[in-house]
Amino acid sequence: MEQLPHLKPLAALYRVARTPDPWAPPDWAFAADGEPVNRYDDPERYYRVLYAGTSRYACFVETLACFRLNIQLYADLNAIEGEDDYLPLGSVPAAWSRTRCVGRANVGGIFADVLHSGWIAHLRVRLAGTCVRLGLSDLDAAALRMSAPRMFTQAVSRLIYDAARYAGIRYVSKFGDDLENRAIFEPFELQPHEVTAIAQDDTELLQALELYKLRMLKR
Repeated sequence: MEQLPHLKPLAALYRVARTPDPWAPPDWAFAADGEPVNRYDDPERYYRVLYAGTSRYACFVETLACFRLNIQLYADLNAIEGEDDYLPLGSVPAAWSRTRCVGRANVGGIFADVLHSGWIAHLRVRLAGTCVRLGLSDLDAAALRMSAPRMFTQAVSRLIYDAARYAGIRYVSKFGDDLENRAIFEPFELQPHEVTAIAQDDTELLQALELYKLRMLKR
């Protein structure tokens, strides 16, 4: 593979995950039906992938998204005529913050910048057959931002891993282009700095809760 656009982490990366070690690699036993389930997981289940953000806020936005209220509820409320713009709050169980922590670490190696035009052009040639099989009309930036089919982004992961040059992938969150993430390939070149508990008054946590109109339950 020719040299393609890549970058190193500009600063430490962050990860919100279960205590006591947020950088512990995932166990294949927890994959759905034995299959990889996340965006850039290895489709052949040879290497594992850790997902991290360039900010704590990005990590909270990613991990709290599952607690958002159903979009159908918002649609139903918007359909009600009148001036009342009341929106109910979703809730995050107290156990969520008690069983999770924030890790900060430096990560070595270079990361493939898959949304760069050079990568998009390269992947369009190399993964043309995959796109056809999955019914994708083309491979462009929009395809790389899609949440599904997972088999497509996992094929991207495998191609980059097989180049034996990259520590992982730089990508933006499906929840906003302002949120920058990394998919880190095993073996992980990690230098953990600290692990901290999630405080109820954490500024980035409160910002993410406000974004999603969520409240943290006390018990």
